[in-house]
Formats: sequence, C-alpha cells, structure tokens
Amino acid sequence: MASLTVVEENYVRMSLLLTGISPRAARTFFDGEFAPVCLDATIKKEYNKLFDLKKKHIINQSQWNLLFPRFPDVPDSKTFDVTLVILLLRNLTPITPPLCGFDRLPSAMETTHAADLARIKHYRNYLAHLDDGKLESGFFNTAWTDITNAIDRLGGEKMKQECDHLKTKPLDQTNQEIIMDIKHSNNEIRELKESFESLIKSHELLQEHHAEVKKSHEVLQDDHRKVTNEMEIMKISQKDTVPWNIRGK
Repeated sequence: MASLTVVEENYVRMSLLLTGISPRAARTFFDGEFAPVCLDATIKKEYNKLFDLKKKHIINQSQWNLLFPRFPDVPDSKTFDVTLVILLLRNLTPITPPLCGFDRLPSAMETTHAADLARIKHYRNYLAHLDDGKLESGFFNTAWTDITNAIDRLGGEKMKQECDHLKTKPLDQTNQEIIMDIKHSNNEIRELKESFESLIKSHELLQEHHAEVKKSHEVLQDDHRKVTNEMEIMKISQKDTVPWNIRGK
C-alpha cells in the first residue's frame, strides 16, 4: 500500500480515535449510569418505554436486537455505539441535554458529560460523511483537541494519554488498511442507503399515481351511472307515448 499523505494520515488517526477510544470513553460514563451487572434488569424494566421508541422509529431493529438479544445472551454495553449510548441516556435518565441538543456541536464553553457525548457523536457523523478520506491539518488539530478533552472528562486521564500517543505514533500498514476499508464500507453503506431512499420515493410516487387513477376511475364510474340512469329515463319516456286521458278507454 502506498504511503499516506498528511491529510490522509489525519483521516486515519481521527478514524482510530472515533472508532476506538471515544466509544470506550462514552461507555465508561454510560456504565457509571447503568451498572453493567444490572443492565439486563434495567432494560427489561424499561421495556414499554423502549418499545414505544421502536414504534416511533427512534430505535431501529439493529439497536433493538442489542437491547433484547436472544436467550441466553444479555445486553452488553460493549456492543453499544455512541448513538445508542446517547439514546438510552437521554430517554432513561434525567441527564440535561446540551443547550442546542444532542444533534449539534456544542460550544467550547459547554463541558458537561452530555455536551461531550454530543461532541463525539458530531465528529463521528462528520467523518462518516467524508467522501475523499482526507482531513486538513487545521481542522484536524482543532477537532482532535475538542474530542480528546471530551474523552478525558468522560473516560479519565488514562484514555487521554492514549489519545496523545495515537496523535504522534507511527501508523503501521494494518492501521492504514483497516481505516481505508472502513471508509470504503461507509461509502458503500451510504450508496445503498441513497438507493433505498430512492426506491422509497419511487414507491410513494407510484402510490400517489395509483390513488389518482383510482379517483379518476371512481369519477368515470359515477359518470357512467348517471348516463345509464338518464338513458333509462329516456327509454321509459319513449315507451309512454299514450296520453293519460286515453289509456283507460
């Protein structure tokens, strides 16, 4: 594999940070709110609320399978990504959300655990939507500081030291290949999602067209009934040509 440019290397390091260390930091905080030994019982206790979220499509099927795996398996936070961690925290705990919610990048002044989770989620989503697998150094350094400070507050000093080491350590061939594979997989997933959304849109258009055709058919049927009735009236009037005052004679 050819050596990476600086901007490609930035992308690889950021990917390793957001797929390796930051999810562990988020889960460290999560495990403090949901004790692992009680996680199964807690989730079962909240079944009705979680099922309602599933009906509203806030929880998808893959997440549901992690929360309610087949017996004898039990839910394990190690299988939860940042999105599911945040979803459970915001719906099952009294955590105060960031000022602009969990779906936007918080300001640097916000250093709550909720804001730090939102930071990690924001940068992870940002990276997932990059098409060229490159990060300019200015953005990389700013984002790196923002994310690693969040990791420090959520996961502790040891994880922060891992971040510092990751920023400067030489990248081996395995790191490069894994991250570039992730990038290609993300691109394929995005393309599949776009194709699926296009199919849904086409299906909706066909349904609308079908509804219009059905409506037109109903109008034609109504017109046909009216014409038929009028023809019957005309037939009766044509047969009844004898004046009433002569019929009885």
